[in-house]
Amino acid sequence: MTLPDHKYLLNRVDLIPFIVEKLGSLPIDYSEKMTLLRKSKKSKKSVAAAGVLLLLHMKISPAISHQQNHEFTLLLIKRSSKVSQPGDLSCPGGMLNHMIDPLLRPIITGRIFPVLKGRSRDFAQRRDQDTFRLLTLFLTNAIRETWEEMNLCPFKIQCLGPLPTYSLHLFKRTIFPLVGFVDEEWTFRPNTEVERLVEIPLNTFFQEDNYGCYEIEYTDPLSRNSRTSQKFPCLIYRDNQGREDILWGATFFIIMNFLNVVFDFKIPELHAKRVIKKTLYPDYMTGRHA
Repeated sequence: MTLPDHKYLLNRVDLIPFIVEKLGSLPIDYSEKMTLLRKSKKSKKSVAAAGVLLLLHMKISPAISHQQNHEFTLLLIKRSSKVSQPGDLSCPGGMLNHMIDPLLRPIITGRIFPVLKGRSRDFAQRRDQDTFRLLTLFLTNAIRETWEEMNLCPFKIQCLGPLPTYSLHLFKRTIFPLVGFVDEEWTFRPNTEVERLVEIPLNTFFQEDNYGCYEIEYTDPLSRNSRTSQKFPCLIYRDNQGREDILWGATFFIIMNFLNVVFDFKIPELHAKRVIKKTLYPDYMTGRHA
């Protein structure tokens, strides 16, 4: 496994335009997927839509000994016990609000504000009209939810481009991910949906020893087709305070897709050396509200 050129992991001047170019030419399936979601509403198999932000952040890092003591990180949230998937790491974002988000879209993603500008906007507008509308709609959706969850002002975020959708079958939900960049610091004030912020250095994902196998055991009614357990690739991250978090599932695969598109990075094979077991109980679907 080769680490990308060192300059790209430390230098905003190199990395951000590089990501914009990669994402700008990437085919995305927003229009096709929304057509399927609209059709699903007419049946008993209705699937919801959600926008999320994969946020890059330039963070000061005292651990780096170079003259440039900063590094790129990915900003994730750890979900609180009050919501579904408690304890999981996820990108900030949430369900599309069909009333509010279309009204906010021209305000947040218009030319006056810095969210979608420059080459990112040029690439977005080269797509067909319906895809551009959906891209800016889910960008608005994701930014609104990020503001609510993390207190991150929308106008501190620069959109770098979209990623293809990802569908969750357990929750009957399709995720529309977009990549953003936050250059400034801000006061993190989570709402009740967020336990804490988890900031993972980008270079962590290029170190094979950080990967493992997450063995999930299902309990009724979560088990499907009599399947009682399943194995997933995961990233095991230990922060400088000794806290260990497991990145797996939809967020893991969205990040792996991003790394594949930008750096041509492939998911390592499942690591038998690090097997972590977890049981999913029915409150995984709802949260432990009590």
